[in-house]
Amino acid sequence: MLEDLTTAASPASWPAAYPQGYAVVDVETTGLARDDRIISAAVYRLDARGEVEDHWYTMVNPERDPGPVWIHGLTSEMLEGAPFFHEVAEEFAARLADRVLVAHNAVFDWSMIAREYARVEREAPVQQRLCTIALSKELRLPLPNHKLESLAAHFGVVQQRAHHALDDARVLAEAFRPSLRAAARGGVRLPLLECRPLKEWSDSPAAPRIGRQSGAYPSGSWRPSRRRPACPYPNPGRYEESKPLKQGMRVAFSGDTSVDRELLEDRAVEAGLHVATSLSRLTSLLVTNDPDSGTSKVVKARQFGTPVIDEAAFGQLLRDVEPATEG
Repeated sequence: MLEDLTTAASPASWPAAYPQGYAVVDVETTGLARDDRIISAAVYRLDARGEVEDHWYTMVNPERDPGPVWIHGLTSEMLEGAPFFHEVAEEFAARLADRVLVAHNAVFDWSMIAREYARVEREAPVQQRLCTIALSKELRLPLPNHKLESLAAHFGVVQQRAHHALDDARVLAEAFRPSLRAAARGGVRLPLLECRPLKEWSDSPAAPRIGRQSGAYPSGSWRPSRRRPACPYPNPGRYEESKPLKQGMRVAFSGDTSVDRELLEDRAVEAGLHVATSLSRLTSLLVTNDPDSGTSKVVKARQFGTPVIDEAAFGQLLRDVEPATEG
């Protein structure tokens, strides 16, 4: 099967609508929340057929605690002499310009990058992103889960330093090339999504930005208003405990979340779920970290018997969403 997948599409059969270049990206961060920072970034630039053109890597001084060192391995001492983001922003932008951003769980990498550029009052030159998790689903790859290590193993790519931005980007670039060729050979439409830059805003002078490099913003300033596209899948009904989520399910959120709400909603949409702004009898699931609160959504969930789970459980379920029933 691997031989079939990696066979390059002929020049005549290569889809004309496919992008002309890609920037395969990985960023390591201090955490997952809206005020967390990038501490290292890597970019592999690929041509239209997925061949590597060059690569780039940098550490970034986050001006704060580096977070889970046991995951990414970057200590405060290692980052002390690293450049600040504003010092690498131009070079980073040059690596992304005029290319589709490719990442594993791309909404996360894009959100972190967009926030860093917003902090230095710039916009990242990215119009579209492609998530390799979404692409592997489109290709129906027989993966046990959607971890990068599983995608790498499927294509025989050896991972040397997991959670090191440069090696993760290399692994992803090597796995993306056969995925892209398989998509081209099968005439698969690439799951491209629009990248919208984040812009600072504040309606209140009492909530100013604190310091050019501190990254402190008014609460909520990361959420530009936008309309989401309609979910293309029918609602399969309510979530059932111990079973996977299914594309088309209607998911509502209530209360504060540790991960930025915008990021959680984007993850849900990319997995094929319908993000509902209100709760009704048709809602499949309510996600809240405070099920005993008296918010209107929690109250309605009790009235309607809507299943309720917390953010951590929802994050686990998002890793393996069942495809919508065809026909």
